[in-house]
Amino acid sequence: MRTRLPVVLAAALCAILSVPAAAASPDVPDDQPLPGYTIDNPPLTPAVVRGEPSRVHQGVHRHAAFQIEVPPRWNGDLVMWAHGYRGDSRVLTVDPPGYGLRRRLLEQGYAWAASSYYANGYDVRAGVLSTHALTERFADTVGRPRRTYIAGVSMGGHVTVRSIEQYPGRYAAALPMCGAIGDHELFDFFLDYQLLAQDLADVPAYPIPADYATSVVPRIKERLGLTGGPEPTGEPGRQFRSLVVNLSGGERPGAAAAFAYWQDFLFGLAEADGGGSLAEEPGRVATNRGTVYRPATPVDVNASVRRVPPADPRARHTRRLTEVASVSGRIEVPVLTLHDLGDNFVPFSMEQHYRADVARHGRSHLLVQRVIRAVGHCEFSPAEAGAAWDDLVRWQRTGKRPAGDDVTRPSVLADPAYGCRFTDPSAYATGTRPLFARCP
Repeated sequence: MRTRLPVVLAAALCAILSVPAAAASPDVPDDQPLPGYTIDNPPLTPAVVRGEPSRVHQGVHRHAAFQIEVPPRWNGDLVMWAHGYRGDSRVLTVDPPGYGLRRRLLEQGYAWAASSYYANGYDVRAGVLSTHALTERFADTVGRPRRTYIAGVSMGGHVTVRSIEQYPGRYAAALPMCGAIGDHELFDFFLDYQLLAQDLADVPAYPIPADYATSVVPRIKERLGLTGGPEPTGEPGRQFRSLVVNLSGGERPGAAAAFAYWQDFLFGLAEADGGGSLAEEPGRVATNRGTVYRPATPVDVNASVRRVPPADPRARHTRRLTEVASVSGRIEVPVLTLHDLGDNFVPFSMEQHYRADVARHGRSHLLVQRVIRAVGHCEFSPAEAGAAWDDLVRWQRTGKRPAGDDVTRPSVLADPAYGCRFTDPSAYATGTRPLFARCP
């Protein structure tokens, strides 16, 4: 299965393996992109901070474009920003920190740096290596920081949590937002969505055929009564919705609205495997072997659904840094996450998988998770992102762990007010937030 998305080498080897073999080719100068790529990195206008301009550095380092910004009164700390999925574009671009964080960081005295990564696609390896390489470029260009933090969105959240495992001691704390922090489980969810719909509609179509979107999906939707509205018209469709709700995080406020909102988009993610690289075909790591689906009535889907092994089992099971890298949850620094409750693109269940991984290593005291009442992907207000950043830094410096949300107990998730604690009430009228009731 292909998706159109928009997850440890030994420490002694990290410096040696800082770029893949293709990127280290002597035929490609370090300040040029790899073959097939071009760079779009227009001049970034310096910010004015308390009447003085920031210092901006831009260029290409180890085949990736970068931006660095240093405030007039630098506090000595650095924040690395990891961008999300770029698709299969052959143009490398850079994002400054979003959600008002660029301004917030500079006003607080932090420098920031962001890389385009040396490749696009779902390439977590490129994100981890390029971001790490840029920390060294920053040290050479500006000076070695006292502390380095890392934050990222979507696939950049995957980059963020793998980075703190890949380079222990490099990053002081991490802020993954709307992150694919459940690693391979993201692609399992996409696979589950198609296979369950096919099973309940009695329209088998795996491997995904070339006419899936035009011929197969309309038949599936008709048989399941999926009209795009909030309520499927038939019992098979209602069971499908319940299955998707459970796979995406369980019964919670906004779950039915989220199902309707993301329904067509998720069908549109499936394509025939085009034979490209793993970064272009990340669905090759997906499997539903061993998955237990609930509810299993009126159709016992656990007995009837097609079971699919990973097309690339080596990529699925390796601990090496690959394009779709695994995440162990063995963290050594504070991690604070943000996730939208109704996000079914990078579903809320990613938080639950990451929580389980971290707990398995006895590191739950280093993880705080916060839920935002929105259905979109990465739908955060500046107040929500800013509060998360401020609390993370305070935690790292003082050791005082901030408050968070319980993301696992069904009774907590089912509370109609779940997610209100950290949701910005002033943003209620924006985006998808009106799909939820107002918080009390």
